[in-house]
Amino acid sequence: MLSRDDMRRLLVARGPEQEQLFAESRRARNGHFGAAVVLRGVIELTNVCRVNCDYCPMRRDNVRENDTYFLSADKIVELAELIRDNGIDVILLQGGETPALMPLLEEVIPRIRRLYDDRVEILLNVGNLKRTQYERLRAVGGTSYILKHETSDPELHLRLRHETLESRLRCMRDLQEVGFKVGTGLISSLPGQSLDSVIDDIELAGELGVDMCSVSPFIPAPNTPMSISPIGDNELALNVIAVLRLCYPQLLIPSVSALEKVGSGGQSRGLDAGANVMTVNFSSASDQKRYLIYGKNRFVVTLDHVRGLVRSAGLELSGSRFIEQPLTSGAVGR
Repeated sequence: MLSRDDMRRLLVARGPEQEQLFAESRRARNGHFGAAVVLRGVIELTNVCRVNCDYCPMRRDNVRENDTYFLSADKIVELAELIRDNGIDVILLQGGETPALMPLLEEVIPRIRRLYDDRVEILLNVGNLKRTQYERLRAVGGTSYILKHETSDPELHLRLRHETLESRLRCMRDLQEVGFKVGTGLISSLPGQSLDSVIDDIELAGELGVDMCSVSPFIPAPNTPMSISPIGDNELALNVIAVLRLCYPQLLIPSVSALEKVGSGGQSRGLDAGANVMTVNFSSASDQKRYLIYGKNRFVVTLDHVRGLVRSAGLELSGSRFIEQPLTSGAVGR
């Protein structure tokens, strides 16, 4: 485990020192996982959200003016079948935080599992819920869950998300206790965030004992209170990925689309920095435009894009780490 002084030095590394950091991070990744990148397929369920995060265009105050949508159960299963046919055995069901998703999820998760003869990871990202709701999602076949803490600074968290950090962490503990594999995540370069706060984020991932952790550079999105804030620093985000990998070699760490949004080639550099997960978007084109995670001009990750990046990095695509018999045919192996 790196000391805080070591982390502070590595997070600001640039040039040859940064390249050395990345090389060490890749060795740690390859030593634990081999030269493999886990491939996920995401379906974006709804752009309706009950939370009012200052950085998100899908915040509650925007909902009444947004072009909102909810996917039907049949549409979700249809997209899941497309993901299956492309050889991907991790299905990420993602949406704004709303309790209205519960009946939908309880219907579609068993249907998706039947599509795969149960050889599938159902990864959920639908926010804070009650423990009893997590238990229900686990009972119908949910495998894993992403619940990003975003920032470990309690005051900054409350100011930007208008909800407490402790409520988020309580949900993570509930998820672990009911049997989910759990992922967290942080936003780097948040306005008001210190370097020590980023180090706290890294240490929190270890304290929580999570299985996954993402790093996204801050993106000022239109129609939000933070629309004129400065854009995040990709180099800092990449260094956080590398430091996370050195501290916790066992983590699944994605190279997220925000890296590509901030700078062309960002996702490729995410793999260079030690990431080992990529996510392909299978939502329809019209819904991608309405899922305003970074505004309408988001970067949408395609399967061809991922294949090219992984091939150029000298890596290979692989299936889920959380099922006993991941699929090995189809697009993953091509």
